[in-house]
Amino acid sequence: MRYLAIVLLLPWLLILAWAYWSYPKNLLRTPTRRAFDIAALLLAAFGAVQCANAAFDTASVPAVGQYGPQSGAIWQQVLPALCGYGACVLVLVLAMIVRQLVWRSHAR
Repeated sequence: MRYLAIVLLLPWLLILAWAYWSYPKNLLRTPTRRAFDIAALLLAAFGAVQCANAAFDTASVPAVGQYGPQSGAIWQQVLPALCGYGACVLVLVLAMIVRQLVWRSHAR
């Protein structure tokens, strides 16, 4: 159950990775830029998995009471999904900003 949040988010994270890879069309596609893009995507994937794992360990599961499990156990899956998504998006946004600053001047 540890990786359920990431598995459920995987299609959306793959769409974000594809959008990062193909955006923007007007920047030069040099081997250096492609290496930077690959490093950014790997770092985003690693960050998403690590943050989701840390959030899974942090989320507390409510104890089973007299009348069965109490509500709130869903947060053990919601919190890792939110943290993993946030980490992935943060890395990709920072990489897009750096990529624009570095390769924008070469595109003109």
